[in-house]
Amino acid sequence: MKNSTVLPAQSILIEDRSMASLLRPALSLFILMSVITGLLYPLLTTGIARAVFPTQAAGSLIEQNGKVIGSTLIGQLFTDSRHFWSRPSATSPAYNAAASSGSNQGPLNPALADAVKTRIEALRAADPGNTQAIPADLVTASASGLDPHISVAAANYQVARVAKSRNLPVNRVQQLVDAQIEPRALGLFGEARVNVLQLNMALDVLNP
Repeated sequence: MKNSTVLPAQSILIEDRSMASLLRPALSLFILMSVITGLLYPLLTTGIARAVFPTQAAGSLIEQNGKVIGSTLIGQLFTDSRHFWSRPSATSPAYNAAASSGSNQGPLNPALADAVKTRIEALRAADPGNTQAIPADLVTASASGLDPHISVAAANYQVARVAKSRNLPVNRVQQLVDAQIEPRALGLFGEARVNVLQLNMALDVLNP
């Protein structure tokens, strides 16, 4: 009767062959899925997006005279009295999309209180005759710190200042604001809002 015992060297050889038979399909599957999910799928979705939603797929960019001046998705800093001011930014430098992160500060945080106080003083100094309550979104940043919109109340608060600075009738500036109001999404979600960059662009067209 022959001895059927497997010698140690033979055992190692069998194990190596078994390991190779397992690694080959695993590696092949890894490469295949990498190509599908890392190359083909992104190319497909990007192509569909550019075909169906070309503006959004390109970053919702705004052009003026053939030059990109911003995006409808990212706020910009306005500090002169002739323009509507944006919601404060929580990034440094202001409205830096690369620096966006959770920026919420607690109501008892001294840094928040100091920032709000400074913003209130700036708004009052820019429009000393305005005794209206200042909307919260003009003195507090959004969570991302990049919000391109302000509330309708925040836009209305600034109408008199902008009209005075440009020597325009208040009702004409108010009409411009009303024309720029974006309604709730699907009539249900969020609140009516105004994109500050687009409003200021329309204002500059009306009164350069």
